[in-house]
Order: sequence, then structure tokens, then C-alpha cells
Amino acid sequence: ISLLALLACLYLLTREIGERRRTEARVQALNLELAGRNAQLELTNRELEGFSYSISHDLRAPLRAIDGFAQLLRTRYASALDAEAMRLLDVVRDSGHRMATLIDDLLAFSRMGRKPLETEPLRMGVLVGDCLAEVLRAVPERPRILIGPLPDCHGDPTLVRQVWVNLIGNAVKYSSHNPGARVEITGRQEARECVYSIMDNGVGFDMQYYHKLFGVFQRLHRPDEFPGTGVGLAIVMRIVTKHGGRLWADAAVGQGATFLFSLPRTETP
Repeated sequence: ISLLALLACLYLLTREIGERRRTEARVQALNLELAGRNAQLELTNRELEGFSYSISHDLRAPLRAIDGFAQLLRTRYASALDAEAMRLLDVVRDSGHRMATLIDDLLAFSRMGRKPLETEPLRMGVLVGDCLAEVLRAVPERPRILIGPLPDCHGDPTLVRQVWVNLIGNAVKYSSHNPGARVEITGRQEARECVYSIMDNGVGFDMQYYHKLFGVFQRLHRPDEFPGTGVGLAIVMRIVTKHGGRLWADAAVGQGATFLFSLPRTETP
């Protein structure tokens, strides 16, 4: 080997060693940065858990006191209060109940990000039947329910159940002002996912406000029209996204709404 070739080899070897050392240094720096971020994330999670505990306990006590004293005034001093005073006490109690419901929804939304998925094959027809029974149990005027094909999929049964209860409950709620209320539930199987839809013929919504639909505390209807906290669809979005699925909707004012979501197909051997 000539001296020139040997020098060239030494140069390339030296450059390769230098590049490898620089790469190792970058990897070590990235690992240190990642460890720092993980530590910060753990600290943030502990703070969130403490905040959730505070909400769950510290806020519930005054709410219970407000409700209890309002009820006590209503029953003990009913003869001394006029109709307007009784109405105002009912407003106080109703507001307390809505606040308690909002706290529950916020805690559910907070826990959703930390709960690990426990996926398994899901018999979707059976699951939807159970969810329908749960939703309709408290509905005096039941809509007409149409159920189409519901292919099986793969997911966390507890979380997917929450998706169905929320979306079916919304369809029933927002179609309740229609004397001919109808809810149609169906699904289809695609190459890599199953897509499910819940369609109603209720009040619908204006698609120009679609960007608000899945945000926390975002409501497209007044509370005096339809009860709710504006957290349910945000929870549904978090669950579906956690599964690697999609959630979207289509609607028109006065012409009902259709909500669709996808989940991974059932794994086959």
C-alpha cells in the first residue's frame, strides 16, 4: 500500500471515529434531555393528581353544604317563603348539581389521559345493545332506534362503552324535541379499521362552528334548551384518539347530525 493510500485510510478512519464520538455525545445529550423531560412530566402528573384530588374533595364539601342548607331552608321555612324565594332556592340547588356534574366530567377528562389501554376483541353488537339499554332507561319518550351492521373491532371495552353511551345519549337528547325522533346506528368494515356512525333527526348544528365541537366547555346549544357540561365530546375525542382512531361529524341546523368514529379492526390469527 502506498503512503498516500495509507494516509487517506488514516484520514477516513480518524474522521469516522470523530463523527462516531460526536454522534455518541449527541445521543448522550438527548438522553439527558429526555430524562429531564420525563422527570418534569412525572412531576406534572403528580401535580395534576393532587389538583384532581383537591377538586374531588375540597370543592365537593362546600357544594354539599350549599345544597343541604338550600334544601333545609326550603323545607323548614316553606311557610315563610313566597313562590319567588322558593324558585330562587331551586335555582341555587340546580346550579350546585350542575357544578357537581361538571366536576365529575372534568375528573373523567383528566383521568382519561393517564389510564392505560386494556384492549381486547369487542363484540360491538352486544356492547351497543347494553349501551342503548343504559341510555334509554332514563328516557320517558323513546325515539325510534334503527340498528344496522356493527362489525366487531379491537379496543378497551370500558372506554369504548363510554364513547357509545355519550354519542347515543347525545343523539337521543338532541332529537327529543322531534315528535318523530329517530336514531340510526350502523357500521362498516374497512381495510384497517371499522367505522361506526350514530345519526339522528334532531336539531343539528351549524357546521361553521364545527371547530368548537370537540373542545372542553364548548357547547353549541344553550343549557336551557339541552342540559350538559360541554365535556362529553372532548372525552370521546380523547378516547378515540387514544385508540388510534378518528372522530368526526356532519350536521345541518334543524336536519339532525351524524357522528362517526373509527377503531382498529379485530386482530385475526
